[in-house]
Amino acid sequence: MGFMTQLAVRDAAHIGSLDGVRVRPYGTADGARLRGMAARLSTASLYTRFFSGTPRIPDHYVTIMNRLDHWDRDALVALLDGDMIGIAEYCRDADRPACADIAVLVCDPWQRRGVATVLIRFLAQLAGRRGVREFGADVLPGNREAVSALHSMWPDAVPAYRDGLARYALPLPGRPG
Repeated sequence: MGFMTQLAVRDAAHIGSLDGVRVRPYGTADGARLRGMAARLSTASLYTRFFSGTPRIPDHYVTIMNRLDHWDRDALVALLDGDMIGIAEYCRDADRPACADIAVLVCDPWQRRGVATVLIRFLAQLAGRRGVREFGADVLPGNREAVSALHSMWPDAVPAYRDGLARYALPLPGRPG
């Protein structure tokens, strides 16, 4: 994908409710924006993303994001008027390099409006060009919004349940010959 400053969000979402939203790679200067998201996140949203009761975005997560290698681990952010309203990341499995885990976090006022879908679509394109053929996603079974978002993109996805989580294997579209 190279360096990008903006992606055609409306085309990716096929909806007009995201006018003004820009998607671009996470950069090391985004740490403050990422921390700033906490003011627009409920404790429930933080719990469904980090699987623990945290009152804010954990410092270790910001550190990890600031050390992305943009190959085996990368992230895209959704911005509106300079504020981060969403982030999606993938982390390649070292033992199975064609597989990568994904995680998405969207500010509460922007949930159920297509932000996660746009981020995942662009992230899938980016990861696919880097040899990733399948995303894995761990979701709390009660997280209806995440389950619905996954099923909107992967209607045939069936989770495997382990340790209280629903684990999804999500094949990425093949690259044209």
